[in-house]
Amino acid sequence: MAPDDLRFPGACDCHVHIVGALSKFPQSARRSYTAGIAPLDSLRALAKPAGVSRFVIVQSSFYGTDNACLLETLSALGDDGRGVAMIDPAAVNADLLDQYARRRVCGLRVNLYSKSLARGSESTEDLLRGAIESVPRVGWHVEIIAQASTLFSAARVIGSSAIPIVIDHYGLPDNFVPQSAEGQKLLELVRLPHVWVKLSAPYRVGDDPLATKPPSDWLIALAHAAPGRCVWGSDWPHTPSSHDQKGAGCAVFYRKMEYSKLFREFVQALGDPTASERILVTNPARLYGFPSGSSENLH
Repeated sequence: MAPDDLRFPGACDCHVHIVGALSKFPQSARRSYTAGIAPLDSLRALAKPAGVSRFVIVQSSFYGTDNACLLETLSALGDDGRGVAMIDPAAVNADLLDQYARRRVCGLRVNLYSKSLARGSESTEDLLRGAIESVPRVGWHVEIIAQASTLFSAARVIGSSAIPIVIDHYGLPDNFVPQSAEGQKLLELVRLPHVWVKLSAPYRVGDDPLATKPPSDWLIALAHAAPGRCVWGSDWPHTPSSHDQKGAGCAVFYRKMEYSKLFREFVQALGDPTASERILVTNPARLYGFPSGSSENLH
């Protein structure tokens, strides 16, 4: 592809985390490591050369249900930002969700992946069902981060959801391939008309903890299964592998990844500017309610 084919006005990075100073935004005492500062200005500087100007801020596990950093970031982003929050089920109410919606939060995250989060005795199905039932039906979605095997255990709840369900990181398919029985189960979920998938964090899918190229088999299979419901995300600032997380008392460096390389290799792997435009611009605008057209042209 020519360099001009790698820029898509209005492109959205649909999965990033912003981390503030510990003195202002305390991290959970149960966290599995201490995350370093990862500010919005740094993200914007890295994303600008790739033409990425919109961002979906996803609540990190180490902040638990304290969404203060996320909300401050959304205020700074204005209409170029959307948020996916984590909320204590006991605290969810219509007034709180209205407040969050006014600040451009449109998703509720269910984290079934991070070991540092306490889940009590509720089953995966009950946790997910509770999240789905707690959020408004218009303009909201529930986002799930979980290994594919965990998604399978909640397939009935996912299938019957009245609101969109967004699956993180290619569905975290462990080591199985799309052609396998497990792979077909994942693709069946993704084919459901209300299920979306984030084509994000390739280093979480295979054995290479620093992989920047998309897993080609899953990229092709998922983009074919749900062409209008795939979105891209960088997973910046690329949190460390679980085996490097040694507890709350340990600060751990992020993975050394080049943002522009992640973006470039994703577009090149797709090999189709029309598909890239759809996944980077059109699909995110529909899911997150961004204005039509390039955000660069709206400023």
